[in-house]
Amino acid sequence: MRRGLPARKRPWAIGEGFRWSHERAEQAPPPQRTPQQRTGEEPQLKVSAIKAYPVEDGDGRGYFIVKVETDAGIYGLGEIGIRNWGNAIETAIAHLSEVVVGQDPWSTEKLWQKMFRANFFPADTVYGCAISAIDIALWDIKGKSVDMPVYKLLGGPVRDKVVCYPHVNGNTLQELIDDCKAHVDRGWKFVRWHQPQTAGLYNDLDGHGVLEPRESVKLAVEQIGGVRNALPDVEICFDVHTRLDTTHVIEMCRDLEDFKPFFIEDPIRSENPASYRKIMDNINLPIAAGEQWVSKWPFREVIENETIDYARIDLCIVGGITEALKITHWAETHYIDIVPHNPLGPVSAAACVNLCMASTNVGVQEMPRQPGTFATDLFPKQIEWEDGYAWVPDAPGLGVDFDENVAESNRANPRGWVSQLKRNDGAFTNW
Repeated sequence: MRRGLPARKRPWAIGEGFRWSHERAEQAPPPQRTPQQRTGEEPQLKVSAIKAYPVEDGDGRGYFIVKVETDAGIYGLGEIGIRNWGNAIETAIAHLSEVVVGQDPWSTEKLWQKMFRANFFPADTVYGCAISAIDIALWDIKGKSVDMPVYKLLGGPVRDKVVCYPHVNGNTLQELIDDCKAHVDRGWKFVRWHQPQTAGLYNDLDGHGVLEPRESVKLAVEQIGGVRNALPDVEICFDVHTRLDTTHVIEMCRDLEDFKPFFIEDPIRSENPASYRKIMDNINLPIAAGEQWVSKWPFREVIENETIDYARIDLCIVGGITEALKITHWAETHYIDIVPHNPLGPVSAAACVNLCMASTNVGVQEMPRQPGTFATDLFPKQIEWEDGYAWVPDAPGLGVDFDENVAESNRANPRGWVSQLKRNDGAFTNW
């Protein structure tokens, strides 16, 4: 400023306001709040109990449902992904309840972290199933407590409905084709079946069926070719179910290229994700994998290296909705679609469809049976289905309900084994 001239008013409103507020702050500092005061000393809702229900429906199908209750009477439902490990998982649920009961069900991320790693050693598959069921139930509670579908809490909807594929089967090629045609006539746009065994029936032959790899590969090519010729426009999903090794998978996929299946699922065992590189480098068909993996970490390698085309997230094994949403967004950054694994019941189906309705990168949703056509005594309210598509109604929570009284009278043994397979020489092979 030049000497002798009046000072000009300068546009320092921000600076002056800062000085003014700073001076006032020094004169009268605001009271400091503790973290408890900032978040609220008591949550409006508290988890009050966690209950486990291993049950069977009238057709002998098993489900393992978890019910999480709150002190406000609102409850949520979850489902575990490996029913045959039910005894061990039920023990894990009881253990995890020690860090969940009494907590705010809205704190899903905090509770997930506590359940997964609060005992220093990260959760394994047994605990992953337990965490998944509890987490899904917490999301159900969140939706019900604010009168909102879960897919809206997740940022949806991004679509009105989700295209699904059923499970089809047949003991002969003609039976398989007939079952595929019957499903297409009911509106399904996709069909799915798995790698064929080559002798015996499950649980025959001293407790084992037989799957000899090269013989099974020939049968698979015959099956997929037969269905493609009979139904030129249907989408075919073929599940190897981890029954082959890389050499046989590569041989089979090369023979299947002309039939253009939608994907080949779980072509090899899941323990070594790096092996997907060899498959991806040697075939020209889409690969789907991931149903056996717990948490986001096993997905890291195949997503970042882009060695799968579809992420088969199992919400009832991987860690629930909280973890599945992270994997879904991670996959989106590599333009990988999700195909949530759902061989289970109405609660799992509802959780999967809620995720799909809130996610842009969805290929198709597994739906073994048409919702609302089975286990309606146990699950009187299920998600909607029509013409090959499923959707969640605009209702609070997951969109599924559970009759606890019916469940009590239909409790089942939560322990068992899947069917067993062996090769011609007697060596054990994956089911």
